[in-house]
Amino acid sequence: MDFDLRIVERHFPVLTSLQYERLAQFADLIGEWNQKINLISRSDIGNLPKRHILHSLAIAKAMPFQPGTRIMDVGTGGGFPGLPLAILFPECGFHLVDSIGKKIKVVVDCVQKLGLDNVSAEQVRAEKVPKQFDFVVARAVTQLPEFMNWVRKKIKKTAFNNLPNGVLYLKGGVLKDEFEKIRETPVAFPIREFFDFEDFDQKYVIHVPVERD
Repeated sequence: MDFDLRIVERHFPVLTSLQYERLAQFADLIGEWNQKINLISRSDIGNLPKRHILHSLAIAKAMPFQPGTRIMDVGTGGGFPGLPLAILFPECGFHLVDSIGKKIKVVVDCVQKLGLDNVSAEQVRAEKVPKQFDFVVARAVTQLPEFMNWVRKKIKKTAFNNLPNGVLYLKGGVLKDEFEKIRETPVAFPIREFFDFEDFDQKYVIHVPVERD
């Protein structure tokens, strides 16, 4: 498929030509892989630039990572939100994990073909990753209380970004019940304030600051 990435360029005018080319190539790779593996529903693949790449980059609007930041993407699937963020922040390190091997195969192929030297990928459950990170990102892989139990101990204590270290979670809908079931105090950034499209109504970047015991 021939994807039009101008919607991304319009909202991120700071993109270099290399970053834009990599995002466009990433879209093409996902389009090709999606014909073999169900990464994105076939009816939605045409919306890849807006609903998947731009959606992933909403995290960058809430948290422009400082160089040297280490980020883990849990349940990355075909590389969302980790790969668009890794392209946007080449001076940060990204570790993308998923428990499904064929999805990590897609990620590894994309990383190699895009020439991204700031990304590693692993087939593993988040709880089994021994390292710690400044931030953990994900796109609605499960209910937030369960997700926090998976990753709370993966967050470093020492912080140097604008927001405290923690989780940056892409999720939509009514979140009050989930917020009440975790001990931290989340902050929800409405994505519609970053990108004025109806697609992003009631969708949020949720920041959960984590103070480890």
